[in-house]
Amino acid sequence: MLPPVDTRSVLALRAEILARNAALGQAAQPAETPRFETAMRDALRSVSRVQDQAGAMSEAYERGDTQDLAGVMIARQKASIAFEATLQVRNRLLGAYKDVMSMPL
Repeated sequence: MLPPVDTRSVLALRAEILARNAALGQAAQPAETPRFETAMRDALRSVSRVQDQAGAMSEAYERGDTQDLAGVMIARQKASIAFEATLQVRNRLLGAYKDVMSMPL
């Protein structure tokens, strides 16, 4: 004759298996990868903000609202570097596009 089955332990074991299965199912789902267009849009907006800030600081200095010439020059240099980096990325993307388009089928 079989020993009596403890239903509480069976139910607890079942609940543990379901919990682990749910955890594994969530871990197996791929994380949302950022889209290229979103990354580019965010980068361009960031460059635009830096340029706007540099322009505003330059205008404030020209009006005489601020005497911080070093801060203005640093902001303008940051904007210049950000713009140059954006141009380099654009040039690399255009080069890659041309390479892909010239590939034989």
